Amino acid sequence: MLDKKRSLRPVAIWLLVGVAMIIIQVLLGGITRLTGSGLSITRWDLVTGSLPPMNDAEWENAFDGYKQTAQFKTINSSFTVSDFKYIYFWEWLHRVWARFISVVFIIPFIIFIIQKRFQKWMVNPLLVLFGLGAVQGLVGWIMVATGLHGSNLLYVRHYELATHFMLALLVLCYTLWFALKMLVKQENIIVSKPLYKLSVSIITLLTVQLIYGAFMAGLKAGMFAPTWPEINNAIIPSGDILFKKSPSIINIFENEIMIQFIHRGLAYILFILVCIWTYRAYKISQPSPLFNKTKWLPITLVSLQVILGVFTVLHSGLKQELLWLGVSHQFTAMMFLMVMVWEIYLVRRNKG
Repeated sequence: MLDKKRSLRPVAIWLLVGVAMIIIQVLLGGITRLTGSGLSITRWDLVTGSLPPMNDAEWENAFDGYKQTAQFKTINSSFTVSDFKYIYFWEWLHRVWARFISVVFIIPFIIFIIQKRFQKWMVNPLLVLFGLGAVQGLVGWIMVATGLHGSNLLYVRHYELATHFMLALLVLCYTLWFALKMLVKQENIIVSKPLYKLSVSIITLLTVQLIYGAFMAGLKAGMFAPTWPEINNAIIPSGDILFKKSPSIINIFENEIMIQFIHRGLAYILFILVCIWTYRAYKISQPSPLFNKTKWLPITLVSLQVILGVFTVLHSGLKQELLWLGVSHQFTAMMFLMVMVWEIYLVRRNKG
């Protein structure tokens, strides 16, 4: 199984293909959420579930299953079969793409074992990667099952949504880091303790921001204050609005206005931190070629992300505009996260 003489480039390419596929999967998840499609498939057979209904009778049967859900009875009771097909498609594609990712990971994995292309240091990371993928699939199944069997749930809860989303990003970043270990040469690594510490701070804050982004989507919080720069005519909403729920701590997780207030505030802080990061990056006296070529990316992406965030909030009441702005906002967030992972790989705290 182990051979240090075999090239690792095919393995790295395999992982980068996985990164691209995970990005698509997360975007499909975003579309599924924004179109309210997540609870459209009430039955999922392991084999036959890979195919959508193939005739009118099968579509009617699938639609009848959806009619039993609280979502249909409460908000989609006027749906026709045509409307149902639309939401079914996005959930079906989201699930099938997940299966496709599994195939793309497993088949080359077997081939690489036969070719003895894996090295000893890669065994544990591979086990972790497959473990994370399995956990992510399990969380997705639990998330939908909980939504389908809740008598008063109209959508998947924002807690489960955030967990599913953050696990997907963890798999994404872990896969990218694994690939970078095979592709980036040591001469491209630079040492800057201040820049490293700032990069870690940005990624930490970004992680919290991404969780709140999932809360925003899960609670449709943008619709509660579709204004900017004020939040419903106030820069800082009053205490009785921010802390309207009891106990007070629950507002941080379930109060739509508080969640939007936190999400916006974190965005401004991140923008300032990335400006500082960029200033320090350009002050590095001996940057590596790769770092020099990519040090402009964080400020570009965070600026674009802030702009998209503003437009997403302003259009949160418009279904079609929200869909594509929301997906673009999510895509840019992933790109920003991956760029910061890239930068923190290139910038080390110390040598070695």
